[in-house]
Amino acid sequence: MFCHFHPSPLGIIRLLANEHGITGLTLASQREDDDVDPDWLLTQEPFIECCYQLDAYFSGSLTRFTVPLAPQGTEFQKQVWTALRSVPYGETCSYKAIAEAISNPKAVRAVGAANGKNPIAIIVPCHRVIGADGKLTGYAGGVEMKAFLLKLEGSLAADC
Repeated sequence: MFCHFHPSPLGIIRLLANEHGITGLTLASQREDDDVDPDWLLTQEPFIECCYQLDAYFSGSLTRFTVPLAPQGTEFQKQVWTALRSVPYGETCSYKAIAEAISNPKAVRAVGAANGKNPIAIIVPCHRVIGADGKLTGYAGGVEMKAFLLKLEGSLAADC
């Protein structure tokens, strides 16, 4: 497992990767203990393109991430995370819409749970999922971070 820290407008982002791609993206303040080989903390190679794309995203010039991803989870979680990546930049959807997108319309609550377990925030845009009533619902990084990301993407009014 490779680890890298990168500055962002939200604070320091902690990136994790393996030989297949990015496996984690969290704010360093949300950090959990991981089994990361300290010798690999110094390597930046798996992260160069990811950091470039994150910087472009935060500057408003990137709307779709293309870095290789390797999230770890159940098959159901991976289905949900794949569906999240199809929600366009600048748009939002409901948990029900994601459940329908994975051909499991009764799995709304399970979709919510999988959304909450998303290990690769921002790149896998779980922040684009909002309540059926249009309200911002829970977010691992906090509702303020979710609002920041949605405003950045233009899908939330600046005064919200």
